[in-house]
Amino acid sequence: MSGGLHGKIVDVLGREISAGVHPPGSVLRVEDLEQRFGISRSVVREVVRTLASIRLVVGRQRIGIVVRPRAEWNTFDPALIRWLLEVDRTNQVRTLVELRTAVEPVAAGAAAHRAEAGQVEELTRLAGRMRELAVEGDLEGFLEADVAFHSLVLSASGNEMFAQLHEVVREVLRWRTEQGLMPAHPEPMAVDLHGEIARCIGEGNSARAEEAARELVAESLHGTLALLESSPEA
Repeated sequence: MSGGLHGKIVDVLGREISAGVHPPGSVLRVEDLEQRFGISRSVVREVVRTLASIRLVVGRQRIGIVVRPRAEWNTFDPALIRWLLEVDRTNQVRTLVELRTAVEPVAAGAAAHRAEAGQVEELTRLAGRMRELAVEGDLEGFLEADVAFHSLVLSASGNEMFAQLHEVVREVLRWRTEQGLMPAHPEPMAVDLHGEIARCIGEGNSARAEEAARELVAESLHGTLALLESSPEA
């Protein structure tokens, strides 16, 4: 998504559609958007193209820009993930963690068979770096290493479809940190499990790599939901 005015308007309309302000079947008229945002027709077309690429809307002749049913949305799109986390965060967290539970353990098990030596070395380095950053309480640095670790596990699985889910994992990990849903010092159990996953992948221990990844995702879900429930907005 490009920045500037176009990106801001896409963000506003994307949030509104995600929140149900414009329910499925409702019509967004070009003239109304021009007037509301004070923009030209060409900018409206760019905005609509972006929203259509996420499958939130479809243009229909003599009708206008129609909001699609939610079942047709591209729920793997990073922007839509962010919007849904804002408007329906508990359910969206559950949805994303269920996806991670279904995919990441299997990916870790496959990586134990298919990971290359360089990938194992990098996983080990990242796990060690995460341990250091956890002790320091550097959550931004920890997030960066965490995203890289999980993305690499997906890639090392050798499954192209798993590998393309790295943006989904990145968004949920980044959102959790941005929303203050990470403890000041990451849980030792979670840090240890990253190290164990890297070790098991390196040893070719598929069963334990898969089990450890499942434990890690479960720990993430329980910790995130506990913090959500204790927050004033919950």
